[in-house]
Amino acid sequence: MLNFNYSKLKSSHEGPWIIVDLVMLGLLTINLIWLLFDGLFATEAFKSILVSITPDIVSGYGPIHENFVLYDLAFIAIFLTEFCVRWVAALIRKTYMRWYFFPFIHWYDLVGCIPLGGARIFRFLRVFSIFYRLQKYEIIDLRNTAVYRFIIFYYDVFVEELSDRIVVKVLSDAQKDIAAGSPLIEDISQQVIASRLPILTQWVSSVMVHIGESIEQNDHGESVRNHVQKSVGKAVRGNSQVSTLKLVPVLGRSIEKTLEQSVTDIVTQSIINLLKDITPEKIDDFVEHGLGRFSSEDHMLDQEVLLIVNECLELVKQHVSQQRWKDSLDSNYAKEEVSAD
Repeated sequence: MLNFNYSKLKSSHEGPWIIVDLVMLGLLTINLIWLLFDGLFATEAFKSILVSITPDIVSGYGPIHENFVLYDLAFIAIFLTEFCVRWVAALIRKTYMRWYFFPFIHWYDLVGCIPLGGARIFRFLRVFSIFYRLQKYEIIDLRNTAVYRFIIFYYDVFVEELSDRIVVKVLSDAQKDIAAGSPLIEDISQQVIASRLPILTQWVSSVMVHIGESIEQNDHGESVRNHVQKSVGKAVRGNSQVSTLKLVPVLGRSIEKTLEQSVTDIVTQSIINLLKDITPEKIDDFVEHGLGRFSSEDHMLDQEVLLIVNECLELVKQHVSQQRWKDSLDSNYAKEEVSAD
């Protein structure tokens, strides 16, 4: 149901323009119905139907049909006058940044005023623009109407189908480029990652230093130290030379525990120092002499990465190709059946 909000009409201070919109809507309705009738009147089949009803209609409307353009010019004059008035109002209100923006934005109003059959169809857009302005100021609410829901649903269907096909086409072309030997990995390394290496290395360095400082604190580094202690203890107990310390009378077990704790502290502190001493320059050197040489020489890894990218694109295509509007339609049918029951 179409709701008319009088409070919004008063608060919007658009009363005179709303009246103009309603008058123009009435004139457009009359003009469009007249255009449809005159177009049908030009056909012999429609004339025969009118003759079967009453011959006076055909004889009376014949002269009007012959001079229909003159009658249509009266409507066009009113439409152009309203267009010019709104243009002047837009200039006074400074609605647009430039004075000539208005006719470009409302081009359909001008095209619809051309007294030709193909251009007259654009007068329908004037009806939609009027309803849009009323909806914009919340004077009417079209969202609860069946026509609005019908139009929005099939508009979403059209946009989804069109966008899905475009995305699938783009991804398919990307897959073809990759299959044809596109140097994707090298381009990513040189054009994307290389230009951001200073920021990335600075960030990695800060993260490493922060981790080292966290391990150094008693509260945050307890889990790391426990892990190192268990690993070192396992290695110490598994070492045949250290195991001989157990044979030392009285002090053997104590020496083994002291050695285990000392090695644990040394390893933990070494990890902390390693993390805290990492600088962006060291990371740059590592990337240049380590990862750089590896990524340029290992062709098999590049191919595997490209296969991963291709499979990911294929999954994206499958996901995009899903027609979600069908699920929405099925859910609406299910709701209607439940409400009917």
